Amino acid sequence: MKGLTDLTEAQLREVAEYLEFLKFRERRKGEPQFDEAEIETLYAEFAVEDRELAEGGLGEYAANLDREDVAQ
Repeated sequence: MKGLTDLTEAQLREVAEYLEFLKFRERRKGEPQFDEAEIETLYAEFAVEDRELAEGGLGEYAANLDREDVAQ
């Protein structure tokens, strides 16, 4: 079995890259994982709410424009 001192520069770089990968993978374990179906449901839910707010806002905006026209 070879020790680290027996490895070439190229092999040492590969070992270093692998260690970086292992560290990266370990850090990712703590990150939240999202369920695609849950995201789609939330997106659809908020899309309906956004549309309702926009439509309600447009009605109010039109009413304000009408009041401005009458005031002039």
